[in-house]
Amino acid sequence: MQLSRELPDYTYSLRAADGRQAKVNDRVLTHSFILAPNQLIEDWPVRSLAELTAGHLNAALELNPALVILGTGEQQVFPPAAVLAACLTRGIGIEVMNNASAARTFNVLAAEDRKVVAAFILENGS
Repeated sequence: MQLSRELPDYTYSLRAADGRQAKVNDRVLTHSFILAPNQLIEDWPVRSLAELTAGHLNAALELNPALVILGTGEQQVFPPAAVLAACLTRGIGIEVMNNASAARTFNVLAAEDRKVVAAFILENGS
């Protein structure tokens, strides 16, 4: 049987993520970031969930997603209602997960050609 590696139809794939770092393609990122299937926004200025505001999601929302996945670090922690409302009032879904779950979900949705954007909070990036 011949095996072949199937390459995704999008540019960026998450190989791993936890509360301190993430591997996007072959690069290790240690600062919070926003990721769409074909765009990477590095050094997103959020260093902890405690400082996240609705305005911080503007960079993700400008990518016109149908769904925003918010990776909140090592643990799933829900942000303030105003952060959720920044998406929901625009008719954009938002899911909150720990970073490992957010990475897996992003990859599945990107492979399905869905309009997904993920925002990952990495707490050691200062």
